[in-house]
Amino acid sequence: MKIHEHQAKELLARYAVPVPRGRAAFSVEEAMDIADSLGKYPVVVKAQIHAGGRGKGGGVKIAKTKAEARQYASQILGMQLVTHQTGPEGKKVQRLLIEEGMDIKCELYAGLLLDRACAQNVFMVSTEGGMEIEKVAAETPEKIVKVHIHPAIGFQRFHAQKLAFALALTGDAFKSAVKCFTAMYKAYDDLDASLLEINPLVVTGDNRVIALDAKMNLDDNGLFRHPDIEAMRDLSEEEPAEVEASAANLNYIKLDGTVGCMVNGAGLAMATMDIIKLHGGTPANFLDVGGTASAETVEKGFRIILSDKNVRAILINIFGGIVRCDRVAGGVIEAVKKSKVSVPVVVRLEGTNADIAAKLLSESGLSFVVAKDLTDAAQKAVLAVKGT
Repeated sequence: MKIHEHQAKELLARYAVPVPRGRAAFSVEEAMDIADSLGKYPVVVKAQIHAGGRGKGGGVKIAKTKAEARQYASQILGMQLVTHQTGPEGKKVQRLLIEEGMDIKCELYAGLLLDRACAQNVFMVSTEGGMEIEKVAAETPEKIVKVHIHPAIGFQRFHAQKLAFALALTGDAFKSAVKCFTAMYKAYDDLDASLLEINPLVVTGDNRVIALDAKMNLDDNGLFRHPDIEAMRDLSEEEPAEVEASAANLNYIKLDGTVGCMVNGAGLAMATMDIIKLHGGTPANFLDVGGTASAETVEKGFRIILSDKNVRAILINIFGGIVRCDRVAGGVIEAVKKSKVSVPVVVRLEGTNADIAAKLLSESGLSFVVAKDLTDAAQKAVLAVKGT
């Protein structure tokens, strides 16, 4: 689950990670009240959306006066902010973060995530703060210093000191960084985060290390331990079809292709998308209906897939292990009748009672395209998109 910058900073502040003073505003007047409460200018007016690159898109402004603060708040709140991460359609700004301006001496980078290759958390820092870390990794990877944290040891002071040394910090800035990194790791670990990124992490004129920005993603599987964080979820920032799928206990991720996929099992879903690509098609989604694949879940899956106007064919690929193929076939037939599907539907069912399922589909009176194996299914789905 993603949260907004202001929410991430609220959580970090609980763990004594230094952050600028500020609060979220949902109207221009509320923004002005917060700006006045900070006591002095400049203040920073920041759009709050679940995407990076807000500054380049015009979503971050430094207001040197009260008049400028009102002007920028009015401009940004309600704007359709387009960044390299939102796509050309952009995202509507529905809230702002108003916070104090900082005296910045230098900008750094700090990030925490799980390194799956070695099954350990990795703490990364770089002197190239303010830049996209992907670009730094591609062009100057030697400028990213990584410290892996063994789960049996946990984050120790020597880890924090190694990170601070890597940033060439000295004196009070070094001490401040050690405290900041220790607090960051505790927040990341306690809150079941899957990503914590501070870019930029700044050193101020008086040698304090402060999280000027904050991006935090939470592991959905750990949210039951944090109901207060789960309440921070902003559904307006998420893909509507993904929200609907989540409510129906379906695993759905929208993609940019034309072949809608309905599969049971995450591994089989990934393989299905790969083979569609292999045969010249593009998957429109990842959709795992789970092990049961009942008529109800199949119908919901059809509705979610068809909400994407780019879908020109649907490929159903079900392995009948836990669930029988004839039961799935019955669910597919019922769902197609109810959903009034207007695009070609390619069906590949394999496993228990697959022969009975094939007979049910052929005698249904509906124009299913039945495939004999996965390769055949992918080829037929791609041809269906092309209208052949």
